[in-house]
Amino acid sequence: MDFALPADDDPRRRVLRRWLDAHPRPSARELAEQGLVAPHWPTPWGLGADPTHQLIVDEELKRAGVSRPENTIGIGWAGPTLVHAGTAEQKDRYLLPLLAGEEVWCQLFSEPGAGSDLAALTTRAERDGDRWVVNGQKVWTSFAHSAQFGILLARTEPDSPRHQGISYFICPMDSPGITVRALVDMTGAHTFNEVFLDEVRLPAENLVGRRGEGWSLAKVTLGNERVSLSGSGALWGMGPTAADLVELVRGSPPAADPLVRQRLARLWIDGEILRLLRLRTVSAAVAGMEPGPEASVRKALADEHGQHVMALARDLAGARGMLQSAGPAVADSTGRPRAGAAGWPDPLWSFGFLFAPALTIGGGTSEVQRNIIAERTLGLPHDPPA
Repeated sequence: MDFALPADDDPRRRVLRRWLDAHPRPSARELAEQGLVAPHWPTPWGLGADPTHQLIVDEELKRAGVSRPENTIGIGWAGPTLVHAGTAEQKDRYLLPLLAGEEVWCQLFSEPGAGSDLAALTTRAERDGDRWVVNGQKVWTSFAHSAQFGILLARTEPDSPRHQGISYFICPMDSPGITVRALVDMTGAHTFNEVFLDEVRLPAENLVGRRGEGWSLAKVTLGNERVSLSGSGALWGMGPTAADLVELVRGSPPAADPLVRQRLARLWIDGEILRLLRLRTVSAAVAGMEPGPEASVRKALADEHGQHVMALARDLAGARGMLQSAGPAVADSTGRPRAGAAGWPDPLWSFGFLFAPALTIGGGTSEVQRNIIAERTLGLPHDPPA
């Protein structure tokens, strides 16, 4: 793949620039209707963009100072699954508000006894006329306290083998019987929640795909999750990158230490490998291929890479790194501390260090990713049953 992007006279750039000139401050709904939120999705929700076109859109939006709406789980995970398996009615109802960030989504997958081993889930859904009645508990549900909808896995055929008899539902989070309780992590932030479902009644049309075939859809969702959690930033695609850290310390005294230089060089090399892997994954996705083991390869590498970036940033902060508001301590040409460089405020580095241990757990642990790689790519046998 040629990673050099087309020049300014490329017709795709010209079309987009004309639209941005006419809409200098587009609303989230306008961006969604124009197909610019997820340009690799098929029309009418996206542009059917190939990798080059998608990167052109990213560049032009950045040049114009236009940000896409935030809806990580909806746009990154739920939406692609609905595009893949949703009915026409489900697509018409949910995709445009999802892309516009008007309706936030969460993911009701993990349970207290079914995290990495998701097939062990025990939440039940039983058919009662034109409704499904759901009972169970979910945990580590990001944004459940603010989401309007959730993608829900529940067992509909309890006597089926572990990976069968699971169904995939759209769950309105304001349904009677849903209780959301906050889980505050060591960063002090409230993102995670535990969710209790007691006699929650879902309309029959909220089933996505076929009854009992939810596991195959869960793999689509988790594959897209691993792509989404493996963006350029060190914190699941968010925040600073290794290149930002290198730029931050460039020309400062810490960069003269040979051991620090080696760590910085290794981080930068790993970051470039991950960037190229991401382009490869994006290329497969926009070609209509479902995310495969390469998404697990990149996530396994990216998670540990993020931890290494934040660990080095904290080491560069020195003793002041014990403060919540402290970032890497580097000096300017006069020897005075130079903080907040590379566009990232000091508190984000501190937050990132505390958040980084979660990287190798969320979205499937690194051990799970390595099992996927071993079995699907290397052809190694499955783990023996316990």
